[in-house]
Amino acid sequence: MSIEPRLPPPQLAAKVQRALGGRAGWGGFVLQILFVAALAWICYEIVANARANLASQRITSGFGFLANTAGFDVSQNLIPYSGSDSYTRVFLVGLLNTLLVSIIGIFFATVIGFLVALGRLSPNWLLSRISGGYVELIRNLPLLFQILFWYLAVLAALPNPRQSISLFGSFFLSNRGFVIPKPIGNPGFEPFVLAIVIAVFITLGMMPGHIARKRGHPWTEAVTVGSWATLICGFVFWPLVLTWAYVDWPAKREAPR
Repeated sequence: MSIEPRLPPPQLAAKVQRALGGRAGWGGFVLQILFVAALAWICYEIVANARANLASQRITSGFGFLANTAGFDVSQNLIPYSGSDSYTRVFLVGLLNTLLVSIIGIFFATVIGFLVALGRLSPNWLLSRISGGYVELIRNLPLLFQILFWYLAVLAALPNPRQSISLFGSFFLSNRGFVIPKPIGNPGFEPFVLAIVIAVFITLGMMPGHIARKRGHPWTEAVTVGSWATLICGFVFWPLVLTWAYVDWPAKREAPR
């Protein structure tokens, strides 16, 4: 007569208890429920209080105002805009201006950081110390202080637009900023600019690989692929690939016996 093995008792309740309450058990689960309920009640009271105050002040909430007329102009806009357009249009204008400033800032920050890094690693004592001092100065100054310095000590010291500093009769510098003439191209100018951009893009993509191949770099193919990949993904890490093509020494050749 064979004896069948006895199955363990079901552990469903224990698993549910561990999943919901953790080590604290059912008591921890109850505390979590009470905490979520209290949090939901607080959020409801905040929203209800805000709606009551807005209603008493006859202030409408929501996003319906975006369809209203803005009534003001924007000095710089990448798309056509006038004061009679809606708030949605001016929001789009501000968003595009923010993206433009961000892209320009990222580009120049990358170039400046790359040049300062090369200067910091330079064997020239003076250049290395100047680059190191620049890094320590900028890194140890709060960002708010730098913003106030450039705004109050530099921009505020410039003349107003009517007394702008003229450069070559075409560029004007004032406390409103740096004004440059808008280029107006003749027919065929756009294809010329596009060809220049494509040529610069191809030159930058081929440069690290060519340098690595010329120096006998052991990772020439990786440098080439990294150069094109970083350019396509936004140029930010391209200076690192160019540095890699210079600083990674080629494999040592076996000395002749």
